[in-house]
Amino acid sequence: MKIVPKNLFLFALLAAVALTGCSKSATDKPAAPEKSEPEKKAGVTLDAETQERLGLKLATPTAMDWQPETKGFGRVIDPVALSAAVSELAAARVAAEVSIQELARQKTLAAQDNASARALETAKAAFSLANSAYAAAEAKFKLEWGSALADATSEIISDVSNRTKALVRIDLPAGETLPSPPVSARIIAMTDETKSVLGEFAGATEGVNPQTQSQSYFFSVKGGALPSGAAVTGFLKISGAAVSGVVVPTGAVLRHEGKGWAYVQSETNQFVRVEIPLDRLTDGGWFVAENISATNHIVVSGAQTILSAELSGGKQD
Repeated sequence: MKIVPKNLFLFALLAAVALTGCSKSATDKPAAPEKSEPEKKAGVTLDAETQERLGLKLATPTAMDWQPETKGFGRVIDPVALSAAVSELAAARVAAEVSIQELARQKTLAAQDNASARALETAKAAFSLANSAYAAAEAKFKLEWGSALADATSEIISDVSNRTKALVRIDLPAGETLPSPPVSARIIAMTDETKSVLGEFAGATEGVNPQTQSQSYFFSVKGGALPSGAAVTGFLKISGAAVSGVVVPTGAVLRHEGKGWAYVQSETNQFVRVEIPLDRLTDGGWFVAENISATNHIVVSGAQTILSAELSGGKQD
């Protein structure tokens, strides 16, 4: 009988254990997760006769360069409220100016021994009080209306009162600030979200409002396009490189499952539903930077019928 040396036996045993462990780890190793493909909406097939019967109309979207914007909400300023704030500031300014003149007069009279020390002290106290009141009124005005409006109150109040311009205040979301003032803004009244008006930058509040924790900007809008007190959405133009894309007409966009969609003609009789982000509204429709190009044909009339056909499994009576 052949005897295996002890050290050789241990070596064989260790090798067997190692091979068993390697085999087990390779077997038990979890498979890498499969990469998920983007969701693709199935197309709808409609022959030429059906397209004509349904009155489908196609159009190519318009190419456009989109300037970066940030969104805010606000209101068209009531001329009465603006007039009251301006009047309060003006009254404080006049009182301060009068007190300065009176103090100068008392100093002149005192130098000629024609005024008592008490009268001079009273004039000094009145000046100090009026000057402090004006400083407080000015700080309050700048906090609510900004420095630019404080320096041009007469012109602004005249334009707003005469309805030659409207003044719009746009508040950014709480905690959001801009490194530099915007040049302009697209302003859309919530009473008519189909069109926007251009607002020219008119000023900004001093810092962040302590109550709302938001930064506010003012824009002047020519004419009477916006009614006083109307709630508005403002899209403030900010610095940054423009984005190229297309504008999908409003009439081509459907709402379904809380999203916006449009149908693109992929083949002669084939239509595919493409998601349209509803965050960049223009006067002509919705700006889209991906998935649709200026060479595509989109359904601008009859899209709702195609959606019904798709949801019913492609059947169209």
